[in-house]
Amino acid sequence: MVSNRCKMAVKEELKKLGLHFIVVDLGEVEIMENISMEQWQELKANLLHSGLELMDDKKAMLIEKIKNIIIEMVHHSDEIIKVNFSDYLSEKMKHDYTYLSNLFSEVQGTTIEHFIISHKTERIKELIIYGEHNITEIAWKMGYSSVAHLSSQFKKVTGLSPSHFKQLKDKRRSPIEEIGNVKHLN
Repeated sequence: MVSNRCKMAVKEELKKLGLHFIVVDLGEVEIMENISMEQWQELKANLLHSGLELMDDKKAMLIEKIKNIIIEMVHHSDEIIKVNFSDYLSEKMKHDYTYLSNLFSEVQGTTIEHFIISHKTERIKELIIYGEHNITEIAWKMGYSSVAHLSSQFKKVTGLSPSHFKQLKDKRRSPIEEIGNVKHLN
């Protein structure tokens, strides 16, 4: 669940089933009632019909939470994390980073770092297209130590420099849910 639209769809489906929610947040739902198997199956089917997936596998839920934290950080937050991301993620997830990293790599076929880089690259494309910031401002906003570092990483992923990307007439972008599903980024 990555957007407010997703949260609204989940709330709507819960209401249809007469279930009262305490929390509907990115990747997690807490309801007041005990849910019957029939309600569970109906909720699962209705959410799937809306393009959402109901997860009950602990590992899958951890992976989804990791993805949501990264997506929130990269695409929806102007706050720059001042601590090491591995520490930030461990604290947020209440798990050892090595465990989270190994689980993520095993299930996703890519590292957390590559997943973050993929999302940062897509966000950089978006900021370039909007044209509200120059590349120096984008580098600072995205937490890069320098324009050179941003440019180098951007070119590794896209094959283009940020300035070359800006000149393209057809600026290709990917939907958030498809970013990071690439198996390897050299």
